[in-house]
Amino acid sequence: MQTYARARFVRVSSRKAQQVLAQIRGKSVGEALATLQYTPRAAARLIEKVLRSAVANAEHNHQVRDLDALRVVRATADGGPSLKRVQPRAMGRAFFIKHRTSHLTIGVSDEVNGLGRAAAPPPRRHMRPRPAPAVAETPAPTGRAPRGKAAAPRARRTSGAKRKSTKEKD
Repeated sequence: MQTYARARFVRVSSRKAQQVLAQIRGKSVGEALATLQYTPRAAARLIEKVLRSAVANAEHNHQVRDLDALRVVRATADGGPSLKRVQPRAMGRAFFIKHRTSHLTIGVSDEVNGLGRAAAPPPRRHMRPRPAPAVAETPAPTGRAPRGKAAAPRARRTSGAKRKSTKEKD
């Protein structure tokens, strides 16, 4: 039986949390907790709390007694709202700072029921295969340079040189 735990509005960037979640995805709960314990990142402490909560949910809600049989079948970090702050700088400027938040979701399942789903990673919703680029036909040469490209660069005047007068003086 799959059991989930979710921590919302956690003050860690979703990209930083995804790096830690990639290390525990597909592992057993014991291995995942050991990995998180020795991972030197702040996100690991937060993810460890969510993983322990998912194990407690499985034990309480679905009466799973063999906790060694649980595996991490889903581990995602979705982006949450950003806290926007302003940092005053010199000469009246202001830099904008975004404190990013994320929503952490961890799903655990016992091996008997969830092994087939744990073997394959969940599909990525935001990545779609792109169609092959169309091959453009090359135009026939006309003998002139294409628009936007000059045939030869123009000569520049130096600062001391003066323009020649168009009128002749007598």
